[in-house]
Amino acid sequence: MRSELVERAQHGDREAFDALATGLYHRLYAIGYRMLRDGYAAEDAVQEALIRAWRDLRSLRDPERFEAWLHRLLVHACHDLVRRTRRFETSVLTIDVERADPVDDFAAVAHRDELERAFLGLSIDQRAVLVLTHYVGLPAPEVGRILGIPTGTVYSRLHYATRAMRASLAARERAGAQPATGKAR
Repeated sequence: MRSELVERAQHGDREAFDALATGLYHRLYAIGYRMLRDGYAAEDAVQEALIRAWRDLRSLRDPERFEAWLHRLLVHACHDLVRRTRRFETSVLTIDVERADPVDDFAAVAHRDELERAFLGLSIDQRAVLVLTHYVGLPAPEVGRILGIPTGTVYSRLHYATRAMRASLAARERAGAQPATGKAR
């Protein structure tokens, strides 16, 4: 069914392309959001990917590979967006005055925030591999085909991304374990 819609869209049928885009929009948004960690940026990336898809759809040789091709366009759009916005990125360092109780709900939020910061410290290439393997659940060879890289490179990026996140979390833990010189009230 989907390949029939792709073929119709390749011949200029806007309704067929609209049906394809509508059916995949939420999945694309979820992937873009997990890579960029910003809802507005994810919407922009998905829109850019869909525009590129419509513009370049005739160059797609295998209609069965439409979804993988669209994922690749989305990853490229995320790359471009990060490249454009990197110049304007600001970071605010928060100081943890008191360590939270581990059973506290606030501790869970703080832990999730630490994971978020560690994830944002990764390169966009590493984020793409992590999202496509762990969130989307694609096997490494499929991720490699989507990103246009060898399977070994997928495994390498997964390894270095995991290692970088662990190092970031450990550094934050060490920084939080240092004795405070005073308490703010």
